[in-house]
Amino acid sequence: MSKLFRRVSILLAAATQLGTVHAQPAATDPLFTAAPESLQPQQVRALQQRLSDWPQLAYYREQNAALPPPREGEARVVFYGDSITEGWGRTGSETFFAGKGYLNRGISGQTTAQMLLRFRQDVIALRPALVVILAGTNDIAGNTGPASQAMIEDNLHSMVELAQAHGIKVVLSSVLPVSAYPWRPGLQPAASVRALNNALKRYADQQRLVYLDYHAALGNADGGLDKALADDGVHPTPAGYAKMAPLAEAAVAAALGR
Repeated sequence: MSKLFRRVSILLAAATQLGTVHAQPAATDPLFTAAPESLQPQQVRALQQRLSDWPQLAYYREQNAALPPPREGEARVVFYGDSITEGWGRTGSETFFAGKGYLNRGISGQTTAQMLLRFRQDVIALRPALVVILAGTNDIAGNTGPASQAMIEDNLHSMVELAQAHGIKVVLSSVLPVSAYPWRPGLQPAASVRALNNALKRYADQQRLVYLDYHAALGNADGGLDKALADDGVHPTPAGYAKMAPLAEAAVAAALGR
């Protein structure tokens, strides 16, 4: 066990004793509070990776470096998000908007805090005309620690403001419906998702952004996704992406047309 990992374990234990962890309003990744001796080697490696490159700036670094600047007249579009974005085009025979030239900069498991830190590298530096932002579900799941709705909103607002400061148009997406996370047994996120989406819709209206409402189009009576649209209730199937694609394309066209 590395000295760095032991230090992190001690800090987590101290925070728990002080009550700072339990005072937070949202879920906590059990990996953060597990006894060190109970962790599997792959879990230790995951924690070490988070410590060495928490926002995962290395993930797209080589692809970004090899990307040419936009052609004259090209309206480059970046889809920015977590696994729901990254997985688009990687399920079955689906492709990621074939022939459109859209760029996918999703990273599985990421929260809005991580996305904010890599926004300059993975969005601004690519000189897009438009960014489509889809994020927040992993914050509600507690993937990188407890996150209140205000924290999620702050991170998303900051991404929007950074884009606007660099002349990049924004499509702000709703969080997809979800009634349970397979990796967070017992958590019931449907109400939190609805509340966050209501706030994002108000913000989009105030900022005159195009709001991409996946939730209204895909949600079931429980506030989740039917199995046909998401096998695990979170990550869309090809049928799920097929319902999302025309909504996304309409939002992109509307934003570019403004």
